[in-house]
Amino acid sequence: MVEKRCPLQRDGVYRWFSELPSPQRVEFLCGLLDLCIPLELRFLGSCLEDLARKDYHSLRDSEIKANNPADLGSLTNLTDEVVRSKLLVSLALLGSEQREAAGVLYRTLTHIDSIIHNYGLQLNEGRTGDEFLLLFTMASNHPAFSFHQKQVLRQELTQIQSSLSGGGGGGPAGKSALPTCPACHKVTPRTETPVNSVSNSLENALHTSAHSTEESLPKRPVGKHSKVSVEKIDLKGLSHKKNERNVECSFEVLWSDSSITSVTKSSSEVTEFISKISGLLSFINFGKFLSIFSSNTSSA
Repeated sequence: MVEKRCPLQRDGVYRWFSELPSPQRVEFLCGLLDLCIPLELRFLGSCLEDLARKDYHSLRDSEIKANNPADLGSLTNLTDEVVRSKLLVSLALLGSEQREAAGVLYRTLTHIDSIIHNYGLQLNEGRTGDEFLLLFTMASNHPAFSFHQKQVLRQELTQIQSSLSGGGGGGPAGKSALPTCPACHKVTPRTETPVNSVSNSLENALHTSAHSTEESLPKRPVGKHSKVSVEKIDLKGLSHKKNERNVECSFEVLWSDSSITSVTKSSSEVTEFISKISGLLSFINFGKFLSIFSSNTSSA
């Protein structure tokens, strides 16, 4: 006999998820990803890459700072709301292989106990508790951190959850535990006020971080200087992986606002790109460069 299960109400799940505060949204999404098979993950990766591309330019400066250990090293005052906002943005934009940057963030976050005791930081004041919950939820799930670092951060998260719930134990607090999804179980629909009042902590963090950056920068006249263009592209190195014919090329891009971006592309992608721009800029002889580039990559 086949067991009858309650049909999943997709719209109800969407509504339930949209009402979750940011820490629980992140925890739930990471849990779903852990359940996916490799091909599902690759498919989702392509979808995410396409969606993230839309905000690439607006977040480019923040992403550079988020992956720069020197910039992250100045974000140590966890009692400052602006610093916490910048840390949240940095965790969201931190690359999965940025071990050094993750180490800087780890050292900052693991000082929370001394900060709470020495400065009397109240986690239940305003958005403070939700910001700390989100910080440690994101960090303890982020692939840039080592297994040991994630374990320590998870312990800190459990202590924060316990403090916010008013308990002294080490179990997960009720505030962070996911509420029952009405679309998945036969329960009475919730009548309390939705958690929308919490808003989205990441959206708030991005707004606070961007606002503080704008205030600290000198005002520049609107015009051609407000646009950023590529000043210079340097080939920094070539690497060849075993059992692969393609060569990976590492470039350093200098922008007109003096910022620097590191980019890694395969030799075939670079060749295709050069072929395309050679058609657009016919007055420049790219043929010579292509032959030199091909000989360099073949010998790498």
